[in-house]
Amino acid sequence: MIKLQEVSRGHSTIGNGKDLTIVVFEMKEGEIVQELQKTNKIGYLYEGKMETESIKGVYSTITLDNTEKDGATSLLDKMLDRDNLNKAYKRVKKNGGSSGTDNMSIEEMLPYLKENREELLRSIRRGKYKPKPVRRVEIPKPDGGIRLLGVPTVIDRMLQQALVQVLEPIFEPTFSDNSYGFRPNRNAHQAIKRAKEYYEEGYTQVVDIDLAKYFDTVNHDILMDMIAEKVKDKLVLKLIRAYLKSGVMVNGIISKTEEGTPQGGNLSPMLSNIYLTAFGRMLANRGHKFVRYADDCNIYVKSRRATERVMESCTKYLEGKLKLTVNKKKSTVGSPLKLKFLGYSMYKIRGRVGIRPHQKSYAKFKNKVKEITKRNRGRAIEQILKELKLFTTGWIAYYKICDMQNKMKQFNEWIRRRIRQYIWKQWKKISAKFSNLQKLGINKYKAWEWANTRKGYWRIADSYILHRTLTNEYLTSIGYDNISKRYEALH
Repeated sequence: MIKLQEVSRGHSTIGNGKDLTIVVFEMKEGEIVQELQKTNKIGYLYEGKMETESIKGVYSTITLDNTEKDGATSLLDKMLDRDNLNKAYKRVKKNGGSSGTDNMSIEEMLPYLKENREELLRSIRRGKYKPKPVRRVEIPKPDGGIRLLGVPTVIDRMLQQALVQVLEPIFEPTFSDNSYGFRPNRNAHQAIKRAKEYYEEGYTQVVDIDLAKYFDTVNHDILMDMIAEKVKDKLVLKLIRAYLKSGVMVNGIISKTEEGTPQGGNLSPMLSNIYLTAFGRMLANRGHKFVRYADDCNIYVKSRRATERVMESCTKYLEGKLKLTVNKKKSTVGSPLKLKFLGYSMYKIRGRVGIRPHQKSYAKFKNKVKEITKRNRGRAIEQILKELKLFTTGWIAYYKICDMQNKMKQFNEWIRRRIRQYIWKQWKKISAKFSNLQKLGINKYKAWEWANTRKGYWRIADSYILHRTLTNEYLTSIGYDNISKRYEALH
């Protein structure tokens, strides 16, 4: 537990008496250390401050030049408020992630802030701060395409997060109730449940609109006009524009960004929601039932004829008003019982509508498990089981609202078979098989007979030999997590 002590008092004389006040705390176990402080009035003492245990280890900055001429706190001041920066710092540190173009790691952020706090805040307040270009990362898509991600520096991630925290209360009330992506207390579970409600109300046809490279094609001028409707602080607007124009670095070469909000930054999700708010407003004004999660939007109608009309009008609006590109090859119309939305689909049996993972989601699950348990990976079985648990835990948490009890039992048996295959392959030599079978309770004669079997790896994995030795209980004892039981525990 951190021991709180009153900070010592002190003051320094500033030339014009109007300088910014910078107060810095570095919390260490058992103490609070106060750095140099400047008071905004000559000869005044600065009263002691206390920090709570909840921000232990957080380096924070605050300015006392915190008001505009009319006495109202500016948005930039709220962004640079000590508590807001503390919160942003902790969020970025918790999320982790790789370094940006400056190669600064999460661990190096605190020492850097301690050394350069005054210069950093001063440049932001003067509107001179220039974000560094983002590092371009290409992520392969399951369909064979590439998703372009932009990794900002850790300092820019912290500043972007601080911006998000002050912009969120402003823009959240303007977002549609049917928008679920990248918003507080909203998630994909709520989105698919709302879609299910529409289907049950008779909206059995869906218009599935796919935007081509949405995050990379957002028009900066249109976006800034939308933000300026709610944000009047010119320095904040300038900072947002600077992030939009910061550029990307690919193989050491920096390219300008004339459009788009690079996917991967803390600010990008909120900007994408702001940009599509007008589209949601248009749909609501026309009385459409829809569900949107970031750039994934499904519109629900009652007839196939209506789907064609809605697809045409939405495409016209998105491409004409918002300057986006609708991917006509991937955009489609049809039944929610067949089409995929956020990895889910619906089913109908005996008049009841349910939610299940889409067949493509099941296929991706199996492919990932095969990748982890590939028998020639050459990893210790403990490491394989650890990777497997990490993946299946996340997958089941995402799809826990689905009806898939029988499927989980089937997958559970299939995964156990793959683990037995992996272990048998690890034993490799006849002598190792003979020795390990004996350790698992098989008599010498049978162990020698089974060790010399000529059955293939996959066949032997489902044989009496390994079911008798590498039992379910044994697999559990070495770290296998029963996915069927875990799924049942969530219901």
